[in-house]
Amino acid sequence: MYAVILSGGKQYRVIEGQTLKLEKLIADVGSDIQFDHVLMVGNGENIQVGKPYLKGGKVAASVVSHGRHDKIRIVKFRRRKHHRKQMGHRQYYTEVKITQILAG
Repeated sequence: MYAVILSGGKQYRVIEGQTLKLEKLIADVGSDIQFDHVLMVGNGENIQVGKPYLKGGKVAASVVSHGRHDKIRIVKFRRRKHHRKQMGHRQYYTEVKITQILAG
């Protein structure tokens, strides 16, 4: 069984037992959270699609850790203008483990 959830403006295809890194969520490590924005649930040939969300569909997860991704470097360069600018960015994330998928 799998589900497609919406979190942080992005869609994720999840299965039970999977760990994934989402945009930063306000939750303590070890706490349980539920995702109510379930777009689709599939179980073999049986597929349920929401309009836009599935009524009664929930995905339960537990928070494993918080952290930051690797640094990405941004370089802006204009040729022949003596202009060069460098920046870096590290995005915050929350790592969650999917514990249960409930179809509507």
